[in-house]
Amino acid sequence: MEPVYGSIIRIAKGVFALEGLRFTRTGSRNIPTSGGAVITINHTGYMDFTYAGYPAFDVGRFIRFMAKKEVFDHKVSGPLMRGMRHIPVDRASGGGSYAEAVERLRAGELVGVFPEATISRSFELKGFKTGAARMALEAGVPIVPLVIWGSQRVWTKGHRKNLGRTNLPILIRAGERIAPEGTPEELTDRVKVAMTRILDELRAEYAAEFGPYPAGAYWVPRSLGGGAPSLAEATALDEADTAARRARREEAAGRGAEGPAVGGGRRGRDDDGGARGRMRALRARGAAARTNRKNRKRKGPEVW
Repeated sequence: MEPVYGSIIRIAKGVFALEGLRFTRTGSRNIPTSGGAVITINHTGYMDFTYAGYPAFDVGRFIRFMAKKEVFDHKVSGPLMRGMRHIPVDRASGGGSYAEAVERLRAGELVGVFPEATISRSFELKGFKTGAARMALEAGVPIVPLVIWGSQRVWTKGHRKNLGRTNLPILIRAGERIAPEGTPEELTDRVKVAMTRILDELRAEYAAEFGPYPAGAYWVPRSLGGGAPSLAEATALDEADTAARRARREEAAGRGAEGPAVGGGRRGRDDDGGARGRMRALRARGAAARTNRKNRKRKGPEVW
């Protein structure tokens, strides 16, 4: 066992036990016991990457996750991420991380990818990027679709952490391997179809095992009577966040290009563009927030 990765897993399992999390894992046999594979994972919460490693650990494997570069730059998480040999992704230029992932796959490692790229606030599957399929095709390795259901109750975007003694149930299922065939778009479609089917199965099993979904609960998808934003509303929120980040980058670039302010001058064109971007982002977020407030008014009692 790798010393850093193994130690982190032991610590994580201890934390999960203290939280009382109840994991049900199925399909671990679909994870190859040797050789490379791309593990595609749905993304509904911040803890998904820790939970997704369970099925691989069941068969004695470790997943190398692709994660944003900022996590590796952090003084605490950085050494741990490097020690576990995860793969940093620079969102401005991801070519290097892609090449490294393909190299790892060819060397017989498991590489974990979130094809939705960011957390789905609707808890439905968003549009998939083709990166996972392109990696699998280039490296000649299968894709294993892996779906987690329930992690959004622990910690998800826009809601408070729920990290105490919660005794929450979490279902994890690895689906059958998908051969690296066809175009990247065709393979991506096959992966999404497989993950949609698994997600539907887990949602049904969750309700059957732990009771009906509570009406209006924030962690329940709109399609199941919950208070989560619809896929369209969640997309609007994501676009607003993207616009806000772009505006901040443009504003920072404008300040750097103009040099220090001398006082009393009018704002430059870059500042005006950044302000317009922020206004667009605020309007989009405001519209989504108004819709969410309407949904919360319909919220029933929390019984889970």
